[in-house]
Amino acid sequence: MSNTLHKNELAGGQYLTLHEFIKVAKLRLNPNIWDYLIGGTETETTVARNRMAIDTVALRPRVLTNVANVSARVDFFGHDIRLPVFLCPVGSLESFEAGGGASAALGAHGFGVPFMLSSVSQPGMEAAAAASDGPRVFQLYVRGDATFIDEHVKRAVDSGYDAFALTVDTAHYSRRERDITKRFVKTWRAANTGMDHQAALNWDDVKRFKDRHSIPLILKGIGTAEDAVIAVEHGVDVIYVSNHGGRQLDHGRGSLDVLQEVAPAVAGRAKIMVDGGFSRGTDIVKAIALGADWVGLGRLYLYALAAEGAAGITRLLEILEDEAIKALGLTGVNGFAALNRGHVHIGAPPVITPDVHSAFPLLRQGY
Repeated sequence: MSNTLHKNELAGGQYLTLHEFIKVAKLRLNPNIWDYLIGGTETETTVARNRMAIDTVALRPRVLTNVANVSARVDFFGHDIRLPVFLCPVGSLESFEAGGGASAALGAHGFGVPFMLSSVSQPGMEAAAAASDGPRVFQLYVRGDATFIDEHVKRAVDSGYDAFALTVDTAHYSRRERDITKRFVKTWRAANTGMDHQAALNWDDVKRFKDRHSIPLILKGIGTAEDAVIAVEHGVDVIYVSNHGGRQLDHGRGSLDVLQEVAPAVAGRAKIMVDGGFSRGTDIVKAIALGADWVGLGRLYLYALAAEGAAGITRLLEILEDEAIKALGLTGVNGFAALNRGHVHIGAPPVITPDVHSAFPLLRQGY
C-alpha cells in the first residue's frame, strides 16, 4: 500500500489536504478568473447537481477480504497509470498559471496520469506534448470544416497524442452570469470565430472521422443513454459523460446520475470517461463502481495549478491517490478492477447542501 502521504506528513509538507489548494488559489487569482473557475451557467443548478449526484451514492463496504496490498493503478490506452483519473480539457489554462497546458502536462506526468489538452489553451498542441512524455489526449472545439478537423487530427498524431476528443455539448455558448454581470470576457472568447461549425456538428461528422482516422475517438459531452448507444454504433472508442462542469446547459442532471444509465447501455462496447464535480478519493471509487473507466478532474486540478503550478498538480494527485487507496481498502477491495455496483447504494440522503465546494466542508468552518 502506498505510504507517499505518510512520508510527506512526517516531512511537514505545505499541502496535506486537498482543500488547502483552494484557499491558496483564491488568494493568487484575480476575482474575474476565480469566478470563471468556480462558476457555471445561469442558476448554476447543474453545478450543484453534480455534487448532489455524487453525495447521494453511498459506499457498501465488505470486510475480511485481505486488503493488505491495495493498488490504484489502471491501464490507459496501453499506459500503466497510477490512478484512474485524467486532467480534463480546460480553456485558457494560461489564465491560471503562465505555463498553461505545458504545466498541466508536467504536473500530470510528474505523478503518472494523463492530461487532456483543450484546443483553446496555450501553449498549443505541439508545445504541450513536448513538455512531457506522459499519456495525452487532444480535445477539439470545431471551428472549421472537415479539413479543419483532419488537420488537427494529423497534428495530434504527429505529436504523439494517444486519442482525439471532439466536444459535442457546445453547439451554443452558455450564459455564464458571473462573467456577464462583471462584463468579463475571456480573451479567446472575444476573438472566437467559427462557432457555426460547432453548432452544425452531427453524426455524419462522427462517421466521417471513424472512416478516415485510426486514432481512438472520444466524444465529450454525452448526456443520455440514447446518444451513448448511437455513439457506440458509430464505432466511437470512448463515451465521455460530461455536462461541462455545469457550464453549458443549466438544469441538467448530475454526471454520476447520467453515468448510471449510460454504462448499462454501452455494456462494455466502448470505454467510458466521466467528469463533473469529482473531488475526493471516494468520488472516484463510486464512479468506477458504477461503470466508468476513467474519471476527469477539472476544477480540482486548476486549484493546484493556480496555487503551485506543475508541482502543485503532482502534489494534489499524491493526496488524492492516498484518499483513493484508503477508500478502496476500506471498501474491501484491492484495486479498482474489483469494484462493482454491489459496492454502492443509490439514493442515500445527502448531508451537505451541494455546491461547487461542498466536497470540502472544512472550508466553511474556517480551516
